[in-house]
Amino acid sequence: MTQVGEGQEAEESAPPVMTFGAPTAGEILAERYELVEHINNDSAGRLVWRGVDVVLRRPVAVVLRYPGGDSATEMLQAAVAASRVIHPNLVGVYDAIDEADRAYVVREWVDGQSLREMVTVDGPLDPARATAIGNAVASALAAVHATGMVHGNVHPGTVMISDEGRVVLADARTDGADSQENDIRAVGGVLYFALTGHWPHGEAPLHGATAGHGRAAIPDAVRDAGGTIAAPRQVRAGVPAYLDDLTMDLLDPEIAPPSSDVLAAELGRLDIPADEHFLDQAGPLRFTADPEEEPSPLAAAGGRKVALGIAGLLAVALVGLLIGISALGDDKDQKTEPVARPTSGAPADQPTQPATTRKLAVEDIRIIDPDSHTRDELDDAEKVIDGSEDEGWATDTYTAPKFGNFKRGMGVWIDLGSEHTVKSVKAVLSANGATAQLYTGTTDPGSSSSGDKKLYTDYVTTKNRIGEGFAQAEGSTLIFSNGFDPDKKYRYLLFWLTELPSNDRGYKIGVQEITVQGS
Repeated sequence: MTQVGEGQEAEESAPPVMTFGAPTAGEILAERYELVEHINNDSAGRLVWRGVDVVLRRPVAVVLRYPGGDSATEMLQAAVAASRVIHPNLVGVYDAIDEADRAYVVREWVDGQSLREMVTVDGPLDPARATAIGNAVASALAAVHATGMVHGNVHPGTVMISDEGRVVLADARTDGADSQENDIRAVGGVLYFALTGHWPHGEAPLHGATAGHGRAAIPDAVRDAGGTIAAPRQVRAGVPAYLDDLTMDLLDPEIAPPSSDVLAAELGRLDIPADEHFLDQAGPLRFTADPEEEPSPLAAAGGRKVALGIAGLLAVALVGLLIGISALGDDKDQKTEPVARPTSGAPADQPTQPATTRKLAVEDIRIIDPDSHTRDELDDAEKVIDGSEDEGWATDTYTAPKFGNFKRGMGVWIDLGSEHTVKSVKAVLSANGATAQLYTGTTDPGSSSSGDKKLYTDYVTTKNRIGEGFAQAEGSTLIFSNGFDPDKKYRYLLFWLTELPSNDRGYKIGVQEITVQGS
């Protein structure tokens, strides 16, 4: 039976907190809250008791501090602020009383254990369980942050799991020393701890206690010679890549974290019962798939690149053969013009015929998803250029037209292999109503979560946009023909989706075929 204290838990060797007039079992505070059992003391001088609300006949936790007054201001302010936010993943605060010689906070009693205890006793959690706990914590933070407040005390000791499986976040602080961004990064720490049993922030917090039990310190994360922490996948087997990326991105100070509501939405999209089929079209989630069936995104992209490169070479050879045949035919029949006439040696009064517009071969193609750590919507990109409109790549089904309101968009990135004059790009979609734009760029940052983020930053700018959007729409067909500079060569293109059409289940679109015309 565990409860989390309001501050840092005392070390095992710390002497008990001695206070004048300490409470005793059976005492009734404020003529309402009967003290039943002393659970633990914390190093901030607070005592945690299990009690009973004798009016409502419900169990409560009572956190006391001696004396009250100025020394209890932060504790009471935090309790008052927390009482204003009602959420199933937050511990409920019922009362906060200052009696000068003592102050106490009355809050919900949770039968269960902290995440710290659960992992210390039973070992690291499976990825599905870790995702569910991360979702609950992020959802609680989203509710707190929506009021403009900061929790400031997120760690394995303040994450409680009840005996019924409910996950709640307890013991907010309001000392002004923290920020919403630090709250969000702390979710990365909670995920890292849940997956590895190690704490990634140096000295581990000693919050949370079990009455009558010793408490070993949380081990620090494994680090290299430079002090860089090892990724969860390097610590234990079986951690899926998307969860590894998400955790490390949240811990990386060089990567701006998402807002708490965006993080909660992303984790919530993954935290679904096994019998739900909301993401059927995207394939199995990484942590539920058979490891032997999980393709390597990098290997898959590399394999496609080789195949597409060979196809590109064959296409070039075929064009060369047709030109040669046409040129031979020119000797036999002077009425037939060649496909293209070389400029070298041409008479000054004879204009050179412009190069013929044709379908350009694509060397590489992949799906760009900068705002998702799951990377579970990347498959089937090669079907977008297979010459058939019957099959293609499709997004997941979302709850709102702008990708559930937590993504800036998704795109199809195309590498033509070398620079070409581009005349038009045609995209055939599975339905009407999608909003898309076309961009160009000059770099290939690689197929990874960080690569997609960089590609979005480099490409999706006003100066790189082709035209003002799609120039022509014929039902579900988008044609970009205005905006290409005839004096400029293009190699990389990004077809960028920003809004999805609705169907009977939500919002979704398929890109059936993309064709690039040029010379």
